Formats: sequence, C-alpha cells, structure tokens
Amino acid sequence: MRTLTKPRQRQGSATASSTHAHAHESAIKHVTGRATYIDDIQAPAGCLHLALALSPVAHGRLAPVDMERVRALPGVVDAVGFHDVPGHTDIGPVFPGDPIFVEEEISYAGQVLFAIAAQSQRAAREAVKAAMDAGVVKIDEQPASLDPVAAAERGELVRPTHVQESGDWQATLAMASSVVEGEQFVGGQEHFYLEGQACLVTPTEDEGVVVHTSNQHPSETQKLVAEVLGIPLHAVTVEVRRMGGGFGGKETQASPWACIAALISRRTGRAAKLRLPRAEDMRATGKRHPFHNRYRLGIDEAGVIQGGELTLIGDCGYSPDLSEAIVDRAMFHADNAYSLGQARVTGHRARTHFASNTAFRGFGGPQGMMVIEAAMDDIARRVGEDPLTIRKRNLYRGGEAPLRRTTHYGQTVEQLGLLHELVERLETSSEYWQRRREIIDFNAQSPVLKRGLALTPVKFGISFTAQHLNQAGALLHVYTDGSVQINHGGTEMGQGLHTKICQVVARELGLDLEAVRITATRTDKVPNTSPTAASSGADLNGMAARDACLRLKERLFDFAAANLHADQGLERDGMRLEAGHLVAGSGESQRRIPWGELVQAAYFGRISLSEKGFYATPLIHYDRETGKGRPFYYYAFGAAVSEVQVDTLTGEYQVTRVDILHDVGDSLNPAIDLGQVEGGFIQGMGWLTSEELRWNGDGRLLNEGPATYKIPTFGDLPPVFNVELMEGHPNSMASLYRSKAVGEPPFMLAISVWSALRDALASLVNYREAPRLDTPATPERVLMAAEALRRHAHLETRPSEEVVP
Repeated sequence: MRTLTKPRQRQGSATASSTHAHAHESAIKHVTGRATYIDDIQAPAGCLHLALALSPVAHGRLAPVDMERVRALPGVVDAVGFHDVPGHTDIGPVFPGDPIFVEEEISYAGQVLFAIAAQSQRAAREAVKAAMDAGVVKIDEQPASLDPVAAAERGELVRPTHVQESGDWQATLAMASSVVEGEQFVGGQEHFYLEGQACLVTPTEDEGVVVHTSNQHPSETQKLVAEVLGIPLHAVTVEVRRMGGGFGGKETQASPWACIAALISRRTGRAAKLRLPRAEDMRATGKRHPFHNRYRLGIDEAGVIQGGELTLIGDCGYSPDLSEAIVDRAMFHADNAYSLGQARVTGHRARTHFASNTAFRGFGGPQGMMVIEAAMDDIARRVGEDPLTIRKRNLYRGGEAPLRRTTHYGQTVEQLGLLHELVERLETSSEYWQRRREIIDFNAQSPVLKRGLALTPVKFGISFTAQHLNQAGALLHVYTDGSVQINHGGTEMGQGLHTKICQVVARELGLDLEAVRITATRTDKVPNTSPTAASSGADLNGMAARDACLRLKERLFDFAAANLHADQGLERDGMRLEAGHLVAGSGESQRRIPWGELVQAAYFGRISLSEKGFYATPLIHYDRETGKGRPFYYYAFGAAVSEVQVDTLTGEYQVTRVDILHDVGDSLNPAIDLGQVEGGFIQGMGWLTSEELRWNGDGRLLNEGPATYKIPTFGDLPPVFNVELMEGHPNSMASLYRSKAVGEPPFMLAISVWSALRDALASLVNYREAPRLDTPATPERVLMAAEALRRHAHLETRPSEEVVP
C-alpha cells in the first residue's frame, strides 16, 4: 500500500528584479549548441522529406500538371498540387490572393507549382529536377509588371489607396515663402534569418496534426492548416520553442510550408518535414517593401515646415499579404519626430509580379521616415543651416498651437520634453558641434576624402495598427514543489522575450529566476494568439503573465489569511511575496512563510495553483474613413549621431563613429535592451548601405545567398560605437512596469548613417545642396551621387558663352 507523502519543497532564494540584467534564458544552450531548432528535432521513423517545384518565370499561364506522372517518378512517395487540396486553396493571411499552389496564373518567379515527398531531402530535390526536365511543367510566359510607380499610375493596386489629411495643405503650400520638393527610392531587404523556413508535421490519431514550426504567428498557422485540410482548428496543434531569427519574415510567410507539409502528412499518415534551402527561401518569400517616395513641403524663412504633401508608393508584390497595414504604418511615420503642419499623406499599394512583400522590422515605418529625413537635409541646404538645427526647429513641441504637437492623423504626441531632452543630451555627449567644426575644416583641406556627420531622431508608435491584435494570453502553473511554469502567446526569435516573461513572473511571485521555467508556445495552451510583431511581444504577453500572477496571488493571500497561523493571525492588508516568502504584517508582528510551505498548504487546502491571464491594450483606435485616431498606445524615442568618411573617387566609405541614446522607459532588462539597440542599428545600417536586392529584367532574383547578398558583418561595426539607454524617464502610459518596447525603434537610428553620407557628399559643393542618394547607398550609388554633384558644380561655375546678336 502506497503512503501519501508531501512533495519535496523548493524554496525561492532571492527576488528577481525586473530591471536586473539577466542573461538570455537560452544563452548557454545557444553557445553550446544544445538549443533545439526545427532541423534539430529528431524526425520520427518513416518521416518524409519535401521539395518544391518553383516557377522559373515571373508571369505566365501554367498548363495543367499531370500529377500522376509526377508521382510515378523514381523515389517519389507522394506529390501534391492545387487540385489535391481538400479544403481552402487560398491561404491569404488577411485578404485573399495567396494560392497554396499555382492553379493557372503564375504571379512571380519562385511561386510554388507543386510539392514532392520522398524518403530523403536529396531524393525529393532530385525528383523535382527530374519532373522539370521531363517537361511536366509547361508555361506560357507573359510580360511581367515590375515597375511599382507605373503600376500605381495604372491603378494596379493590391489594396485601395489611403489618405491622411490635416488642415488646408494646398493653401499652405501656395502661401509658403519657399517650397522644397524631392523624390527617393528606398530599397527592400531580405530577412536573412539564420534559420530558414522550416517545419515538421506529424499526424495524430484523430485526423489532426501537430506542427513544429519556426513561426512568429502560431495561431494563424493553426487556422490556415485547418482550413487547407478541411478540419476544425482544435485538431491542429502548433508548437514553437524558438526561431533562429524572424524579423517579420515568419509572421505570415511561415504558414505556407506548414500547410504543404500538413497536407502530405495527412495524405500519407507519416511525418513530413519541409526545410527551404537558402536560395529557394530567398526566391519564394517576400522582402521588406521597396518604396518610391515624393514630397513637396512649404517652409518659412527659418526652414520650419508649414505644410505640404507626401506621397508613398509601396511595392507590394503580387498579393495583399500585410501590405495594407505596412503602407499605413509608413504613412503614420512619414512625419518621424517632426510636425508636418497642414499636410496630406497619401499611400499607394502597387501590385507587381514579385513575391508578395511582407513584414520586416519596423513594418513600413522606416520607409516612411526616410522621406521626411531626406526633406530635413534638403531644407537645411536650401536655407544654409546645419541639418541638426533644422531638425530641432521642426521637432514636435508643446507650448504653441495644438497643431505642433498633433500628428497628421490626429494623435497628440506625449512626452515631448523627453524627445527634446534626449536629442539635446546626445548633441552634447557626442560633441556634435565640435566635431562639425573639425569636419568642415577637414573637408576644406581634403579634395578627395570627405567626412560627414548627422544626428537623426526616432519617434516610433507602439501597438498593432489592427486593433484586434492588441491582446495576449498567458497560462501559469505552480507545482507542489514550488517550481513555476509559465506559457504565453508570444514567440522567441532570439530577442529575449521569454527571458523578460520569466522575470515578470519571478518578480510578481517574489522568487529567484531559476524557480521559473518557460515552455514552448503552443496553440493548445494559449489559444487565439497575436503574432509576435510590432515590438509588442513584452508589452502584451508580459502584461498577460502579470495578470495571471496577480490573480493567483490574490487567491493565495485569501487562503493564507483564512487558514494559516490562525492562532497568531495574518494581516491580509499589505500581504506580499518577496525573497521566496509570503510576508504579512510589519515590525514585531511580521510573519514570514516560505513559498514552498505556502504552496503545499494551498494544495492540501484544495486551492487551484493554476491561473490564466489576459491583457488588451486600452485607448487605441483608428478610423480609416476619416484617417484620424489614436493608433498607438505610446511612442518610443531615440537618436543617433553617425560619422562617415567617403572616398569620393571610388565611392567607398567607412562608418567611423556612432553615438546612440535610446528611450526604453524603465528597462525590463538593460542587457537585452542594449543588445536589441545595437543589433537593430546594425541591421538598419545594412538595409541602407550594403543589402542590395537585384532582379533581372524578367523578374528573377539574381542574388540568392550570402555570396552576392551582403548583410553587415562584425567588420562593419564602427570602431567607436557608444550606446546608452535613456534613464529617468519611465513610460507615461501604464505599460509593463513603465517600460517601453525595444524591438523595432532602434532599427531607424541607422538613418543617421545615410544622412551622414549625404552630408559628406554635400561638402563637394560647399554644402549648397544635398545629393539624391537612393538606398541602399552602395559605393556605386555614392560614387554616382558624387559625380552628379561635380557635374552640377562644373556647370554652375563654367563661364557663360558670349552670345553675338
């Protein structure tokens, strides 16, 4: 006969402060190779491996594919195409337009025609090649639309044009003392996550599937897999322990591969694995949206913007994907940190024959900010002032007409004092004006090597612009030995979200961080989750985890007050958890009960030790009909000073120094936040300088790997790289411990590098004008900009020819 004994207690030892710089919860696993990614999961016996047949053309008509002929090829276990899908064939995440396989019309080079399953990945890839060589694919190639500006002019859009207006911008332009205008091309960017798109699907006994996937949006993948298979959502479980990078590229575009693998798994009753090789990953998936921007702004004599119009054309690719929200966010951020006055901002969503472009860190915000930062440089050259002076004059500000602290979409900008103090502190700490004088002197003496300097601010709105996504859930378990398990709807892609959630739970329960364990994100633990995106992972999921802790604490406090130390009495008011103990009362009447003892007493008292939490962001709203609202709960601020040196005869350049001061409110984890600021800046620098995507005239991607697509490396770090978090300015809104999001805002600090390059080039014409410098600003583009300035200067200084009547 078994004897019931109490479980062994685990005592908490110290309070884990939410602001302590704890290491990443998987750091040791990362550096020792023990962290499990999709390709590390031991595949079940009999697992099938998948390979995809991709379209070699950007636009055309596909003749019906004889799938029986494909299935008869050597090594093929199964093969599926459009007509083999039992449920939905359109897997558009928000709007329709994304077929799982091509039925007839081919819309981009790299679109999936069909999939083959074999005993190994090599066998599957060889079978795809054999199928293509055997001529089973017949395509009537047609001209491709590859110019987004021309497409927008023809009205070829994936979603309707949207407009935001503030005041009589036309009259303002007409009355302005001067009008500055310009245009720019802002290039796209490949996500280049270290772990490519991958998934492993196993069938279940009840006609469902379990999907292991590298994925930022498990609930969306659950929904799409269920729809493709024609089964209920409860029959699909999606699990994500971690990703080897995401950056937005796995928000919507991880789902197709899970749907295809699930289709094979259910047809064969065997596990199915799909991992895209890098070249196929780059061909088949979308990028950051390239943008074509134009501006026309009226200014006064001091260079202060009075109003005008901005036009943004996003190259969306062949389908909507997330382009409505992405171009919206570009429009929301077309002001960056500056008052536009009375202005109109127009956003077009052009349809082209490229892979559907998608979310990428900043979600359109960086592309929108570029247009106004270009304008700041151009205004400075027009009025003969330093660009920093013009930027400071145009910052949002209080104490004047409400127009100067209200955005063009109607949201009041709060914490303006923080914005101004941050810029001024960085201006001082970076020795901006001293360096400016030294650079002017250097450039005057150096005909070839030119130095440039720029300080640019960042104001970035935090929240999903789709209101319903601003919600999160969490599930908390306390076990009888006192150990704690937390699960939430966010996903870990290396950014430290899980670490911060563990810190929240440890702080609320007064435990050491080691007492809290986080588990893989699963749709059967926390359902109906939002994607981990929009910099909202910690804000939303941290608040949900905290809510679960607060609910559980209240239950434990009520139980303790009524049942523990009844002879001595425990004061319910002021009861708290700290340093591994329940603490009641104060002074001589204080009582301390160890956490493990409390937990076991609650268990034997039949008190639930499990709790769910939920959070929904308050206050936010946006009316698309009027183009007005409060789409963001708060703004995060930052600023960066970058210095560059350019060889104007070759276009080669180096970023020699960077100083950053960034606002994260009261930091949840300074070590992780500093890492996010540093990494975001370097990734942004790559977007603006070296990461050039090239397609041929037929719409086929030419650079499909690291040999030809150049992301920043360790050697691209500036020799002097000073990064500091702004302290003493907690979030003015009731966020998680008054912290601020840190995922996306630092990315846009890198605009300072691009602006510094323009500054260096402007010295060629004695700072009379700023050159047009499209991005990425590769050495070739920098050289062409330098040559254009030299030609212009030569024409201006050449004596006019004498005209004889």
